[in-house]
Amino acid sequence: MLALLISFIKGEIIKMYGRHYGEKNRSVKKRGIVGKIFIFLLFLVFVSAMVFSGVKIFNWVKENQSSAGVTNDVQKAVSTNENNKYEVDFKSLKEKNPDTVAWFKLEGTNIEYPVVKTTDNEFYMNHSFDKSKNSAGWVFMDYRNKLDGKDQNMVIYGHNRRDGSMFGTLKKILTKDWLENTDNFIIPFITENEKLRYQVFSVYKIEKENYYITTNFKTNPEFQEFIDKIKSRSIKNFGIIPRLGDSILTLSTCADNDNYRVVLHAKKISEY
Repeated sequence: MLALLISFIKGEIIKMYGRHYGEKNRSVKKRGIVGKIFIFLLFLVFVSAMVFSGVKIFNWVKENQSSAGVTNDVQKAVSTNENNKYEVDFKSLKEKNPDTVAWFKLEGTNIEYPVVKTTDNEFYMNHSFDKSKNSAGWVFMDYRNKLDGKDQNMVIYGHNRRDGSMFGTLKKILTKDWLENTDNFIIPFITENEKLRYQVFSVYKIEKENYYITTNFKTNPEFQEFIDKIKSRSIKNFGIIPRLGDSILTLSTCADNDNYRVVLHAKKISEY
């Protein structure tokens, strides 16, 4: 569009001067004026692009700093007891945000967050834990999950941030180093009423789809088909076989400019 605009202006200038001048020296002068205008327009485009990029970078840094501040604040609500197990002060977290429903940690990554849930899957795409506007968003649970003990597939989302925040380090699950450390396969998952452990049984990257984020199934055969499908996608055989009646935890983030999803599935194995 910009190239067409420049071409149009250039053509109009040539036509304008062509109507009033016909001599060779005037033609040379005409070309000189057109060239100067063309260079000036390019300069304006360059300056505009620089200003736009500068504003974007400034806002990105500002939002990252704000998000980091919120993260540091909420992490104060998590501690370890004498048995080196995590304790979460949900009263404190809920005072900051009543949408808080859980907390979990994924070893071998930077993922260690309280989880929020609201009435849609949109709000926390661009709002932080304190509900301020922020493109980093927050780690949130699919609104369709009930947390009533009957969720067959509990899905948690987070942005793949370049600074490593939110689910920015989830892609590590696809690396050899992460896959070779069995300590990474156990996920503590804590709610107000339960302290649970989930064990990873599938990790993979897949094109954008809705199948793996299905939360509940009408029949047992449908759920079994789902279990078999997501297990078969894994880039590693974890030796874990989910069964009907198991509760599944799914972590998901985008990759490759939103063309793919990085996915982790784990099954509930015990109390934490």
